[in-house]
Amino acid sequence: MRQLQSYIKTLSKKSQFPSPQQSDADGLLCFGGELFPEILLDAYFHGIFPWPHEGLPLLWFSPKERGVLFFKDLHIPKSLAKLQKKMTYTFTVNKAFQEVVSGCSTVTRKGQKGTWITDEMKEAYAELFSLGYCLSVECWKNDKLIGGLYGVDVCGVFSGESMFGLEDNVSKLCFIEMVRYLKSQKRFWMDIQMVTPVTESLGGRYIAQDDYLKLLDQCHKLFFSGSID
Repeated sequence: MRQLQSYIKTLSKKSQFPSPQQSDADGLLCFGGELFPEILLDAYFHGIFPWPHEGLPLLWFSPKERGVLFFKDLHIPKSLAKLQKKMTYTFTVNKAFQEVVSGCSTVTRKGQKGTWITDEMKEAYAELFSLGYCLSVECWKNDKLIGGLYGVDVCGVFSGESMFGLEDNVSKLCFIEMVRYLKSQKRFWMDIQMVTPVTESLGGRYIAQDDYLKLLDQCHKLFFSGSID
């Protein structure tokens, strides 16, 4: 753990990856490599994430437009606000990380066949979580896990990876709960990578890659100064 902490402090000066600005029009930056903690931390620190495609080497992306949510822009529809007031759900943080990842990998999604969350990805995220570099929010109903959201958390920047809900609007409620938790850590935004209809309805939007990279740098400086957790 101490070795990783020392390693992270060097990431602002060097990286194993090409500059994110070298990604192509589809956001593809490079391919190959392994999902070791050091490589994943290097990637996320520099705004790069893995996105496995069946039959291809491991692909790494840094899109020309990045999905983000600034917490000041969070929009909670009236119907969702009403549900919050009368709901019987319970939320936790980091209580069932691997179960959330598993739920995200198995839930059925419209227009999507299979999942990019491979067994190798599950193992890699589990290891990152054990090292303190992942977060999850869980939603429970009568002690049963019915939804969740997880992502990677490196140097003051949380990158949401996936979420699921077994009942209507549960994934949205998990998203809102994650915002609440991050705000308690003095954060003011989160990386959502790509804007979906769900995240757009909650205030997510795209920003240019250059603006995103400047935002990363700003947050890293705040983190190392102790201004954010």
